[in-house]
Amino acid sequence: MQKRMFKKAMIMAAIMIIVPVFAFALPALAQGPNLGINYTSSLNLANGDPRTAAVSLVKLMMTFLGIIAVVIMLFGGFKWMTAAGNEDKVAEAKKLIAAGIIGLIIILSAFLIVNFVVTNVSNSLGG
Repeated sequence: MQKRMFKKAMIMAAIMIIVPVFAFALPALAQGPNLGINYTSSLNLANGDPRTAAVSLVKLMMTFLGIIAVVIMLFGGFKWMTAAGNEDKVAEAKKLIAAGIIGLIIILSAFLIVNFVVTNVSNSLGG
């Protein structure tokens, strides 16, 4: 019973620490604060070529999936650190870390393939 309460408290504490970090994170830019007000204009949805909008959307999705893979690896590391010598928990944590690394490799490969194809197609079409 006490372990369950401790586990729930740790999850809540982690959520309370991690969520504001991602919610209020601002990029360090020398030009001044970019608050993301004109972020949708970088997707080229309103004007321009729909191909560039599709590429921007794919890149945005790949970035999101990469963040998820890194979070899975971090969660596996957290589980490993809190395993307290339990071999089953350590094995589960190793599997999570391996899955995160494999996912990250797949996501980066897909990102590179999309970049390569879009660059070569746009260069061959003269755009």
